[in-house]
Amino acid sequence: MSTQYECLKSPDLYAEAFGIAPPQALMGKEVWPRQPGFFIRKAFVAAEQTLASVSETTPETEVTSPSAPASPLVMELVQGQFGLVPTWVKSASDAKLRSTKLAVTRYETMSTATATRETWLKGQRCIIPMQAFLEDDWRSRKAVPTRIARVDGQPMGVAGLWERWSQGEEEIVSFTLLTVNANSHALMNRYGQNGNEKRMPAILNEGAYGAWLNAPIDKAREFMRAYPAHLLLANPVQKR
Repeated sequence: MSTQYECLKSPDLYAEAFGIAPPQALMGKEVWPRQPGFFIRKAFVAAEQTLASVSETTPETEVTSPSAPASPLVMELVQGQFGLVPTWVKSASDAKLRSTKLAVTRYETMSTATATRETWLKGQRCIIPMQAFLEDDWRSRKAVPTRIARVDGQPMGVAGLWERWSQGEEEIVSFTLLTVNANSHALMNRYGQNGNEKRMPAILNEGAYGAWLNAPIDKAREFMRAYPAHLLLANPVQKR
């Protein structure tokens, strides 16, 4: 599937759609591999403070005890490179080569593939906010760039994974978006080259954002579903 998508068109939409503070400055309209983009993750600083508080007030009780208060989910917006960089990559130059191939990840292999297994097991799930994504329509035997967005024009939150790679003073925060099979999807089965498996981003339902980030690892796969076709709209991109 395509590895190009549009950022949110207005900073106000970050708060309206995801309940988080907007970035100080919006980036370019479109994002593609090795370019900076935004993703939403659990705010680990807040989580660590909550755990520390529980430990101080109940020193003889393990934090994982059922009697311990559950830490509230706090989300944060982070800027990172579109295209995952695994922690075991040896150099920044190698990271650049690998990241273009890891902009999207099949959800079926996210827990077993060498590049994403560790990230998945650590629970480093995220949400990629986007206004639309681009796909090529090959039904005419020529690639026709097509913009796919929600019918109501609202932002989409796509499930993803994030990672932090570091070597010495170099650090790369990166992310990959997850995809699901779309062979039987009434809309997305039109896109992608003929003969290839049809894929689409794992678009989350609006009410599932927090649950996706906070779900136990054995429940997280339940969010990997094709988004209903009647809620999406596809339009050929006008040539400039």
